[in-house]
Amino acid sequence: MAYIPAGLRAKIRHKFHDACAYCRSPEQLMGVIFEIDHIIPLVEGGKTQEENLCLCCPTCNRYKASHVVATDPLTQKLYSIFHPLLDKWDDHFHWSNDFTHLLGRTATGRATIELLKMNRPILIELRSYWKELGLHPLIEK
Repeated sequence: MAYIPAGLRAKIRHKFHDACAYCRSPEQLMGVIFEIDHIIPLVEGGKTQEENLCLCCPTCNRYKASHVVATDPLTQKLYSIFHPLLDKWDDHFHWSNDFTHLLGRTATGRATIELLKMNRPILIELRSYWKELGLHPLIEK
């Protein structure tokens, strides 16, 4: 694990609004401390610099591990996974009508959702609670 200076950590947290760069879960509603992720993993030549770091919930980070590609469940072909700094989130993902499931707009989105298990049952349940309580951060109020 690479050392990340406190100032850089703070910058990354601010850039991602204290939410997971992948599943968009807000840290304040998750009850766990989020981690700094190397988008391109160190083992793949990624560097510990701002241009390669994002904020990530622990579960997305564990499933991502050192992956940079994943299989699209629709086509069964390999695609690069979502890159939080180079890709636009809305180009690859959108919410189900009830805001509980993330859906892939593209092969990259679908592959990322599948790899990171972004619709794991507990997260779907949490999103439904957030919606019911008016706390879902991505629903316009």
